[in-house]
Amino acid sequence: MIPKILVPIDDSPTAQRTIDTIIKLKDRFSKQLTLLYVINNSQLAYRMIPDFQVDMVKQNATKAGRHLLERADKKLKDAGFTNELMLEFGEPRDVITHMANVQDFHLVVIGRHEGGGEIRDVLFGSVANHVLHNVRCPVLLF
Repeated sequence: MIPKILVPIDDSPTAQRTIDTIIKLKDRFSKQLTLLYVINNSQLAYRMIPDFQVDMVKQNATKAGRHLLERADKKLKDAGFTNELMLEFGEPRDVITHMANVQDFHLVVIGRHEGGGEIRDVLFGSVANHVLHNVRCPVLLF
């Protein structure tokens, strides 16, 4: 059985290091990955954007998300991986957790943003922390 591995990514240096580390450790990973990019709905709901421009903002966010996924896909393909690409809208912590649990992934590989610190994580939480405590499968943090 080929293990199902979910790799949530964003445009952060941490996500880039996660991809680079997966490539560096490619002999230890399944060659089939699912890359997930979540467009954060709450960031699209900026109060100063007129309603008629909301669709345009969503289209641009979708285009940027696809570009990010395709860039990571190419890098991983060049290293011998086969990837499924997923783009979703919602709160990243909730979407990642839902996808991992509903689609029965065997492992989630996620980067933890640097500089937040424990106090910030306790007060506001972090996506990686939320995923770590709310998925049914193992989580590998980078």
